[in-house]
Order: sequence, then C-alpha cells, then structure tokens
Amino acid sequence: MERFFAPCPRGLEAALAAELGALGATDVRSADGGAAFAGTLELACRANLESRIASRVLWRVGGGRYRNESDVHALAKEIDWKLHFRADRTLRVDVAATRSPLRSLEFATLTIKDAVCDRFRADTGARPSVDKRSPDVRVSAHLTADEATFYVDTSGEPLFKRGWRRDTDEAPLRENLAAGLLALAGWTPGTPLLDPMCGSGTIAVEAALVAAGRAPGLARTFGFQKLAWYDGPAWQRVRQKAVDRAAAAATAAGAVAIFASDSAPGAVAKAQANARAAKVERFVAIERADVLERAAPAPAGLIVSNPPYGVRLADQARMAAFYPQLGDALKRRFAGWHAWLLTGDLRLAKLIGLRVERRIPLYNGAIECRLFGFPLVAGRHARPASPDARIHD
Repeated sequence: MERFFAPCPRGLEAALAAELGALGATDVRSADGGAAFAGTLELACRANLESRIASRVLWRVGGGRYRNESDVHALAKEIDWKLHFRADRTLRVDVAATRSPLRSLEFATLTIKDAVCDRFRADTGARPSVDKRSPDVRVSAHLTADEATFYVDTSGEPLFKRGWRRDTDEAPLRENLAAGLLALAGWTPGTPLLDPMCGSGTIAVEAALVAAGRAPGLARTFGFQKLAWYDGPAWQRVRQKAVDRAAAAATAAGAVAIFASDSAPGAVAKAQANARAAKVERFVAIERADVLERAAPAPAGLIVSNPPYGVRLADQARMAAFYPQLGDALKRRFAGWHAWLLTGDLRLAKLIGLRVERRIPLYNGAIECRLFGFPLVAGRHARPASPDARIHD
C-alpha cells in the first residue's frame, strides 16, 4: 500500500474524503486543504480518472525531520528517484510550507532540484533537465516546522482541467469546485437540477457528467503516464471500464432532469458548446432565460448556482438591488425547491430575504465564499426592489 495526498478547494475536504473512500481508498483522513489516503498505484490511476473533487493526486515517496537546507537536501537525495522516473524526463519542483524555519522557499526549491539531479547523476551518469512550464514530472515538497515530505505528482495538469473546456479565459468557477457544490447540496442523478445563472455552464456540465456516468478525466492524459511504474495495458483496462460505464448510461438515459439558463446569449452558446465538448449534451437542457422571469422546470428540485457579485462599488450597488428581486422570484416561482447559492458577497444572505438553512464556508481560489442553503416556500419578498434596478446576469 502506498500513501497519497489529494489537495482540493478549501471547504470540500470532507466531501473529497467520502469520494475517495467510495473509490476504494483506505485510511482516509481529511486535512486542511485536502485528504490523505492509502491504496495501490492502480487506485491512484483510478482516483485521477474518477475523482470529481480532487485538484491533484500526490504520491508520497519520502521525507523526514529537518532543521536546515542541508537536511532537506540530504532527505531528498536519499530517495532513489530512478525508481520513479527516467533521467530523460523534464522536471519541475514545487515547495509549499507551513511554519517552516527556512528563510527562502525559492532556495529550498533549488536545493531539492539539485538533490534530485545529484542522485540521478550519481546513479545513472545523467540528470533530468528543468522545464517549469510543461514538465514531464512534477516533484512536490511540503515543509512543516520540522518535517519535510516529498511527493511525485501523478496528475500532471490540475484535475479540474477535464479537457472539455474550449474557451481559454479562466472560468470564474473551477470544475472541481462545481462538483463539490453538487455534493454538498446532496444532488443525485434523477433529481431535477437547475442553474438559472449558468454562465459557461460549469455546474450543469459537471452534473451532466455524473448523470452520464462519465468519468471526469476521460478526455485527458495524466502525469503518471510519464512515471517509471506506468503499465499501459493495465491503465487501458481501468479506462475501458469507465468507457463501458458511460456507454451503458447513455443507452439507459431517460428524460432530461438537468437544466441551465442565462440571460446572455453568449453565455448560453458557450455553455452549449461546453456540454457538447464534454459529450453530455443529451443529459442537460440549456436555454436563454432571465432568472427573474423563468419558470420552474419541475414541481420540486434543487437550484445550485454561482450568482454574479460586484467587485467595483457601482457593481455592488446593482447587486444590492438585485438580491431582493432574486429572493422574490425564487419564492414566487420555485416554491417546493431548495436553493444553494455560492457567493463571495456575504451581503446576499441578508438582502435576499430568504431563510438561511445552512451556510458553508468555501474558497473559490483565493476568494472567501459561502454556500448558502435556502428552503423555498411560497410568499412574496418583504422589500421589493425598484424595477429599474434589475440587472441581467
């Protein structure tokens, strides 16, 4: 059994631990920013392919106590790196620290890189070259106050990069955070789901991937395919099981229960293109509609959405007028539903005029957010906003 650590967006640690356990991981333990677990190298391949919440899967290859840079160098040099990857692979080293006494993480990174290369040169007469932009292999180190832990990254590109997003702009909501929202909301396939402010459709596409039984990593490659222990035929067997599962789900697909809409034509077109690229267009209905006017697509279900929120002062004023309108529309049109709204604007809970049942702290990148859960019951908002304050998301 090997040891691994899977980082994830902060706030999703428990959801990730549950997911890893369902995939067959053992000794799963949540930690700040991720989950540690044990399993085989084949499980690491499956976790890369199947995990919807992890950002990476890091394989622990060594470590120990240290006091200074020399100790870190010695610990890194003790590892037999040629067992993990070849000297002709390009290399990148990343270092993270929590209360480390070392003065410079940049120097620590250089120290570890030198140790890896020194060990390769001593064992093979060759050394890997460095490629910081597109390396074959990524080595990661985590330094605490007195402990250094070394990992080889089995993922390569971050796992939220599923391979289906066609736009080059950075999405406001990463795919693994969207998947985590669905898990926290308790959504399961068959339950009607709506994102009425869908933007590029990340939440809807992630839900459709679940409904389609489609592993999130089917359209991409992984870092472990460049490691020394990579077994191509064994990996193809793991991947084929996921392909067969998706084919069976497509055959058994029933009525669409996942809905998304946006008032911006460009957003709708982008969401539809993303659904096609992810090969899940059969599982989601995407249309143009104003969130303040659209009707519920079913008598009951879940709304999961990431409403826009203002950064500039003028935007903040517009959002303050919009939130009461949104609460009123949800009460009037979605009684019997449950809404889950992720926002970095913590005024939403007070201004929307709905009873907050749950508030879950989350981070969207570096932005501190809340996922607010609202049970929706019939009624009208107590403080209707002026019609001319309406915004279109």
